[in-house]
Amino acid sequence: MKATQTVDAVTVEIIRNGLIAVTEEMKSNLTRTAYNLIIYEALDFTVGLFTVEGDSISIGLGLPMFIRGMSETVKAKIRHFGLDNIEPGDILVTNDAYTTGSHLNHFTFTMPVYHEERLIGFTCCMAHWLDVGGTLGQITTDIYSEGIQIPIVKYRKRGVVNQDLVDIIAMNVRLSERAMGDLRAQITAITTGERRFLELVQRYSWPAVQGAVAQIMDHSEALARANTLTIPDGVYEAESFMDDDGLEVGKRIPIRVKVIVSGDEMTIDFSDVAKQVRGFYNSGFTTGIACAQVAYKCLTTPTDYPVNDGSFRPLKVIMPMGTVISAERPFPMRVWMTFPMTVIDTIFKALAPAIPDRSIAGHHADLVFPNIHGISPEDGRLFIVGIGPLGGGWGAKSREDGVSATVCINDGDTHNSPTEQLEAKYPVLVESYRLREDSAGPGRQRGGLGAEMVVQALSPFAVTTRIDRVHCKPWGLDGGHDAAGNGIGIRRNGVWDEELPNAKIFNVRLARGDAYKMRSGGGGGFGSPAERDPELVAHDVREGYVSAAQAADAYRVALTDQGQVDVDATGRLRSSQAVER
Repeated sequence: MKATQTVDAVTVEIIRNGLIAVTEEMKSNLTRTAYNLIIYEALDFTVGLFTVEGDSISIGLGLPMFIRGMSETVKAKIRHFGLDNIEPGDILVTNDAYTTGSHLNHFTFTMPVYHEERLIGFTCCMAHWLDVGGTLGQITTDIYSEGIQIPIVKYRKRGVVNQDLVDIIAMNVRLSERAMGDLRAQITAITTGERRFLELVQRYSWPAVQGAVAQIMDHSEALARANTLTIPDGVYEAESFMDDDGLEVGKRIPIRVKVIVSGDEMTIDFSDVAKQVRGFYNSGFTTGIACAQVAYKCLTTPTDYPVNDGSFRPLKVIMPMGTVISAERPFPMRVWMTFPMTVIDTIFKALAPAIPDRSIAGHHADLVFPNIHGISPEDGRLFIVGIGPLGGGWGAKSREDGVSATVCINDGDTHNSPTEQLEAKYPVLVESYRLREDSAGPGRQRGGLGAEMVVQALSPFAVTTRIDRVHCKPWGLDGGHDAAGNGIGIRRNGVWDEELPNAKIFNVRLARGDAYKMRSGGGGGFGSPAERDPELVAHDVREGYVSAAQAADAYRVALTDQGQVDVDATGRLRSSQAVER
């Protein structure tokens, strides 16, 4: 983006906050008008402002993993039509998984913004539609079975809606009235962005806004470079794995990353990430790039706003096509979000020896998100709902415990589904929703705790889960212990089966009174558990976070019958551990 003038610092800051305000209002109007819980409660969307070239100016998060997908989708639309064929009043749309990098549920609408007959940028909204056709509750093995595919087309041309396109979409989704409601909400979001961005330009002039945006991006780049310089030069590697692809159960999917730091630049190399899989856990190349960018921003510019492309100029990503984070057509993409989280976790793991003060132990890294569908006993109509995300434990840091029952890194600002809304809208009863004792990884700093939710069927329905990280448990760092993994249990006729070999189940039918139990993992610990303050351990036991048995076995802390630290017995336990080492 070429600046036409230098803008004074005060005006730059006013415009900076104005850009954030634009995307925040886009978010507010989307959630206010959307039809489905997954948008207005879970916040499964992202909105943004972009330059004429498609670079990010300001991103209003929902999902952090959309930061690259939206920008690359805007750029793909520019390449497809050419700027000469994009006109005032146009709205461009696609849900192509290999462009957005995610699944077909993410419809992406983009609107050009014109000022005095000059194209000055784009507004964009990517949001999750609850249903886009395709198979329901089954594992898919190609993109064609996952739903309707919309190439890059014009939803609206010179202000006139393409009704044929709308009719085709409506005929190919199960809940057309909800899909059309969410479509209109997305149009509301991008037109809000257009209006507010123009007001900003009219107030300060286009040269001033253009110059301020360029200076904001340059500042973000300088901050990222300065913080990259604080990481010692070197080559850092780490690996982890995913449990399986849902088809070849038990066959691990290797995740290997290499991070190269040289001066004020960083290269993240995904050459050894597993090849694309037959099951539906692949994501597109834009998500692969986003894995690197999300990790890099967390490490270098976590508090720099608005989120813009200047932050990523010092970052290079090496990624061959055909991996689980750069899949090619027709490999399936429905559960695109699961593997990238562990890729990000593994980047942090690689850099832990170099910057332990900025690293974090492994987290539960899954939405722990069941989908249920059935026939409503109230009106006899099909209902489809995803209950969650559950939230789980995040890893500990070198100086603080991990947070508990918090949504995984892929979804950032997303919320879980309020129990009251679920019970009011669907035939379910949430019997319990609580923290999991002993799910956190022990350490000098304890990991966060996972959660457990038991949901009873008040009418028959089918439940599907695609949960991973059951066997690849969230790892500890610097002597910290691993946390509990994710899991699921099923209750039929009052009898629980909680020993399922994995948590990937498809279209399991539950009768009235049956239930499922979702269990999210914890976060890994940081540092030796024997170095944790005994009083903190005693507090955790009193709160129900840690059992007395784990306090003795992992933390080497003995407690009295009253729950207080037994100083002498604790000293003996910790002395015996030192002798054993």
